[in-house]
This record gives sequence, structure tokens and C-alpha cells, in this order.
Amino acid sequence: MAGVSVSPTSLLDLISSIIDIPTNTGVFKKDCADLARRVCLLTHLIEEIRDSSPSQESESDASSSLITNECDWWSDLVVGLQASKRLLSSATCFQARESSDGAAKRITFQFQCVTWKLVKALGDLPYDRYDISDEVREQVELARSQLKRAMQRYGSLNSKKFSSAISEPIEKDVLSSTKSKVIEKLESIQETVHSNIPLSDEKKFESPRRKSSSISLAFLLSKDADNERSEKAVTKNNDDSKKSDELTIPEDFLCPISLELMKDPAIVSTGQTYERSYIQRWIDCGNLRCPKTQQKLENFTLTPNYVLRSLISQWCTKHNIEQPGSYMNGRTKNSDGSFRDLSGDISAIRALVRKLSTRSIEDRRTALSEIRTLSKRSTDNRILIAEAGAIPVLVNLLTSDDVETQENAVTCVLNLSIYENNKELIMLAGAVTSIVQVLRAGTMEAKENAAATLFSLSLADENKIIIGASGAILALVDLLENGSLRGKKDAATALFNLCIYSGNKGRAVRAGIVNPLVKMLTDSSPMMVVEALAILSVLASSNDAKAEMLKANAIPPLIDFLQKDQPKNRENAASILLSLCKRDTEKLKSIGRLGAVVPLMELSRDGTERAKRKANSLLELLRKSSQ
Repeated sequence: MAGVSVSPTSLLDLISSIIDIPTNTGVFKKDCADLARRVCLLTHLIEEIRDSSPSQESESDASSSLITNECDWWSDLVVGLQASKRLLSSATCFQARESSDGAAKRITFQFQCVTWKLVKALGDLPYDRYDISDEVREQVELARSQLKRAMQRYGSLNSKKFSSAISEPIEKDVLSSTKSKVIEKLESIQETVHSNIPLSDEKKFESPRRKSSSISLAFLLSKDADNERSEKAVTKNNDDSKKSDELTIPEDFLCPISLELMKDPAIVSTGQTYERSYIQRWIDCGNLRCPKTQQKLENFTLTPNYVLRSLISQWCTKHNIEQPGSYMNGRTKNSDGSFRDLSGDISAIRALVRKLSTRSIEDRRTALSEIRTLSKRSTDNRILIAEAGAIPVLVNLLTSDDVETQENAVTCVLNLSIYENNKELIMLAGAVTSIVQVLRAGTMEAKENAAATLFSLSLADENKIIIGASGAILALVDLLENGSLRGKKDAATALFNLCIYSGNKGRAVRAGIVNPLVKMLTDSSPMMVVEALAILSVLASSNDAKAEMLKANAIPPLIDFLQKDQPKNRENAASILLSLCKRDTEKLKSIGRLGAVVPLMELSRDGTERAKRKANSLLELLRKSSQ
């Protein structure tokens, strides 16, 4: 059961009960047998963790040590195994002739979710904290590699391009090359004995997509794709731990897709409730029907289920279970596992969030204005507002026809995005598309704050890719050219950050970014000159950007900046000139004729360290070209 403190011995009992489930019946008998077999491989790992606990500690003390050290991997493993048991219990009874194709698809999706959880937990396993033998490590890696292959068979939610982009951080090879060879050998034996399908026949396929979606990409590219950091639910240790282990979650509190206690229950158009992140992924995969009823979804709006969320919260409090969120009893858990005491009235904030969904425009405006003020004041408020479920509602209000509502909504999202953990929640709510819409058609104030929000979100590297693919760059370039001074500054800051990712440089050049930047070198305020040089310096590694800079006659103003006072501007000017002229003898001779030699010599003596390197490189190239 998700959310209950589980000791190693209890987890061994859980694995034993999973192995005892008959898996030789039903349409999914092979999937069930494979999952049970892979879970069985973890038995020795749990035994060694139990036995490697510090001497003189009781079993409950060992479990307490796990919990107090905030072992997210342990919580992930518990949740994954509990979900595995529930899934096996239902999947073994599934008969195709008695059920719809949609139900079969839902169970397949559940296999994928459960498999992902186990892969993630095993990937984060801290071997160095326990006395784990090499043989058991090999078994664990065997189980993990088999689970990863199983995920590919169930179907990937992402394209091949993004699959390759995320494969590196997801793969964590904790074994030496010698051990890897042992694993390969074990795999070949294990799969031959237990699998009816040869490895060579396993086929990868991709789930159909309804449309391009930033949400599904956020899921795939995030370091924590299941958003499990905020879903951990581990109870405080107490004398009734055995009783807690046997506690059963009410069925209505479990998401029909993930089979977990819901953190953010959301209602679809058919009236069914699901965990928001899972039903959103289901829709993003191209599924147009309700997973439970198989009715066609009339729309894809997800409405917060505040009543159910409140009931889950009350149930968790009653049974001394940490609620399936990061907030409990005035405290929140930080990403490093430590706790933070929060000041603020969560009840009042929840009341404000509920008002955001009222029909009265005036009530919405009042609530938005108060949330905007609160979110500006403190980090505690930003945490509590997100905890109250405001982010999905605010994202819906970004496309409001009411100008004041839209301005306040985008400002609230901007304020909330300042808190690091909220960035992922904003991306999962599908905010980028709506923010870009505001950037294109909102008032100037709304555009300014939309650009600032994109900058804030793009501080997470994976978000640079998603935002770049959303059409945001074209809208930002337009604001850079035609916006207010503050709008230009916000657009420039966002564009600089986005262009750090090489895939966005071509998009920026195609959007026409170079001409306005070169124009800013001579016509703009000093503040915008700094921004323009910084962006051009980042773009200068792109051949297309270099061609556009030369076409825009950027060299003369760049040489002028070699002699100006600001060290950063001189440094960036030298860097851009070096990129433009490095392999072009004619351009080198040209900058020599335009008087670049003297300021370059001065820069090589009194510039920043980077400026000195660039200046010396240019001087050396000029010397060679003159010979």
C-alpha cells in the first residue's frame, strides 16, 4: 500500500505474495509471469539490505534508519512493488472476450507505469550505503535491464529523437565492464529459460500521438519523469507499524491508471477521476477515450477534484500517513530530503484557489489579484499556492478573454515559477503553449511577463528543448523587435537562455533574430547592447548565424566595441569576431584594415581572461594571414 512505512522484512513478505500470484491465466499471462520473475530477482537485494543494517538495531530500527535518511529510492521501490501486486491481481483475471480493447490498452499502460517505477527505483539504488555483494548487484542490474526492455515493448511515449536524448542520464552503469559482461551472459541464460519470445523478436513501437505535446515531452525529459519526488508518502515510524502495513487504501482513492494513492485528482469529461499526470500522459499518447468507461472524451479539460483531494487528505491524517504531496502539517520536504517549516494559511489559500473556478468574473479577478500578491511575497506562499492545486487552474486562465484575468494569471505563473519545484508542475500542466499564446496576442504587460516566465522555466535544461519546439522563439524575436524596453529586455534574456541549447540556434536564426541584434549594437540603450552582444556570442558557433551576421555588416560595430569600457562587451565582441573570421582570410584582412589590431593588442594585455585568449587567437590569425 502506497504511503506506509515498510521494513525490509515486510517488503520480503510483499515480494513473496507477488510470487505466489498465479500468472498462468488470462490474456496478459506472459506479462504477468515476466513481471513476477523480475520482482523475484530482488529478493536477495532486500535480504542483504536487511542483514547489512547496523548491529544492535532491531528490525523496526533498521526500517526507521531507511526512512529518516529519506531514501527516495526505497520509497519508489515500495510503491512500485505494491503497484505490481495490485496490477498482477487484476491482470491475471483479464479475459479479452469479456472486456473491451480500451481496457486491454489501459492494463498495458499500467504495466508501463509500474515498470517505469521499478526501473527508476533500481537506478537510484545507493550500493555504497549497504553491504551488497557483487552477485546481488549483478542480479539487480539484470532485473533492471530486463525491465527497461519491457518498457520498450509496451511502447515509448516519446520519439526516437528524444529517446536518444534522454538515454544518457537515465542509464546509470554502477558495474565495471567485467560485471557488465557477466550480466549479458546472465541475461541470455535467464531470457532463454523464462521467455517464450526470443530477444531478437522483441519489437519496439511508438504509441500514436494525438498532437505534439509539451506535457509528454516534459514527462520524458524530466530527471524525475514520474514526478515521484512530490508523490512520496512515507509514514512516521510508530509502535503500530505492523498494523500500518496491513492498512488498505480505499479503492476510490487510487488512480485507475497508476494504481496509486492520488496526489492531484482530476476529473475528465466522462466524470471519472484520475491522477492528473497519468491521465494527461494517457491523452498525450493519442488515446481519445476514458480509460475506465471507454466513452469518447468530449474535450481534454482536466478539472481539479477538490472534494476527493480533501477526503484523501483527511484519511491520510487519520491514519498517520504522510499525504501524497510535499506538504503536511505546515512542513514541506525539500528536494534534498530535508524539511522546511512553512508560514501561511493553507486553508485560506485553498479557498482562493477554489474561487478561481467560479463563474463570476469579479470573484475570479479578486482571487487572482490576491494570489498574485501572495505569490510575489515569499517562497512559502509559492509552495502553499502550488500545494493548493492552483497551477493547473492558472494555466487554464492564461487563455481567458478577460484582459485583466490573463495579465494576473500569467504574472501568478511567473511568480510561482521562481520556486524550483514548481517549474516541473507548470510544465506538466501544459503551460508553455498557453504562455506562447499570451506572448503573441496579450497586452504588453502580459507579453513582458510571459517572456519572463519562459526565461524562468528555461533555467531547467530539459525545458529549453520543449520551449524551443513550441514556437516561442518566433514570438520572443517579435517582442525583441517591437516590444517596450522592458519587453525587449525580458525577450532578450529568455532568448539568450534558450539559445544555449544548440538545437534552438537554428530556430532563432530562422525567426530573424540576427538583424535586430546587430541593429541594437548602434541604436539601443547600453542595457540592450549588453544583451545583444551576449546573444550574438552564443549564436556565433552556428554557421547560419555567422552568415546572417556578415550579411548584416556586423564587423564594424564589433570592432568599435573592442575599444569601449565595459569588459564583458569587449570580451563578447572579440569572441564573435574570432568566430566570424577564424577560417576566412579575406575577413581577417578586412578587420585588419578596419583597425582591429591596436584594440586587440590592448585587450590581450588588460582584458578578462577569456578576452585575452580570444584577442591573442585573433592576433595570431592576423599575423599568419599577413604572411
